[in-house]
Amino acid sequence: MRALVRQAMQEGAFGLSTGLFYVPGYYAATGEVIELAGVAAAFDGIYDTHDRDLGASYRGIGYLNSIREAIRIGEEGGTRVIFSHFNAQGAGNYGRAPEGARLIEEARARGVEVAAAQHVYTATQSSLAAYTIPRWASNGGREEMLERFRDPETVRRLNVETMEMLAIRGGAEKLLFADPRPELNGRTLAAVAAEWDLPVPAAVRRIITAGNAAVMNLDLYDVENTRYLARQPWMMTCTDGRTPSPAQNVTHPRVFGAFTRKLRQFVLDEEIVTMPFALRSMTGLAADFLRLDDRGYLRVGGVADIAVFDRDRIRDRATYEQPRQLSEGTVHVLVNGRFAIRNGDASGALAGRPIRRPPRTGESAPNR
Repeated sequence: MRALVRQAMQEGAFGLSTGLFYVPGYYAATGEVIELAGVAAAFDGIYDTHDRDLGASYRGIGYLNSIREAIRIGEEGGTRVIFSHFNAQGAGNYGRAPEGARLIEEARARGVEVAAAQHVYTATQSSLAAYTIPRWASNGGREEMLERFRDPETVRRLNVETMEMLAIRGGAEKLLFADPRPELNGRTLAAVAAEWDLPVPAAVRRIITAGNAAVMNLDLYDVENTRYLARQPWMMTCTDGRTPSPAQNVTHPRVFGAFTRKLRQFVLDEEIVTMPFALRSMTGLAADFLRLDDRGYLRVGGVADIAVFDRDRIRDRATYEQPRQLSEGTVHVLVNGRFAIRNGDASGALAGRPIRRPPRTGESAPNR
């Protein structure tokens, strides 16, 4: 694994990322990740973490311990640390964002460069299995998991633990499918189970047997936590999403509205942060963290990645019910100096290109 990280860094990777919340990453011990971070650190790399427990992990290590672990990996491994989406999950952690932020501030005061990113929605999106199947049940891969689904004694245990996992997340009515399957898409787990006349755990296993499903967990984030974190100088902005399948009529609105929603809600409507502060969270803050000195700012000689919007018209339109509505108010977008959007219309130009880690002083450019 160290050799693979070294090879990737030599090829231009920015650093190491882990998903310690998910199987199989969950089984990696802290020391193992520190070893890998140490390899990335030799190339001035970063450690990007979907940390182990944002607060809603079943029998996890806890919200604050998860933050401590991620910081420790970067501090002992020698890398900068970024939390891929930082917030406190679950009703039990409503109002607790300042506690997590305090751990980051303390690390920064020690000289550890720690940053994070957020979207401003209160719903997450992940997989049904991650939210409803305990990790021991998926050990060994999909076929072994499905074999456990056929064992009556194991099923009795799963019936209990699936409901315990759902209780942390607000219940089956809080899981909304964002899956291409039409019998699931846009419906809650509770509604699907009721239609099938099945107990919720049995419905979960039936769905996963056919294939894992994408789900949103509604109201898992507290908007007051999110407002607090938006004011932190180390907080970037992200979508935490990916382009959905055309078959998914219902998907997470963050893919279509995350950045404009932050500007409209937190800057223009609620005025909890200024426009320059919010724009920095989307541009220069990320460029500085990644050591990209040729972009992220409007300056002579920089890469012309530029968005021009109308302050009076900028707004998100995507909702949980109608997520594919495009935002309004964007006038121009330039990517690498070419218009991707001009006067509000997409040009069709595909000017994006991969970005590799800038070489350190005295280091040759990463392999192409």
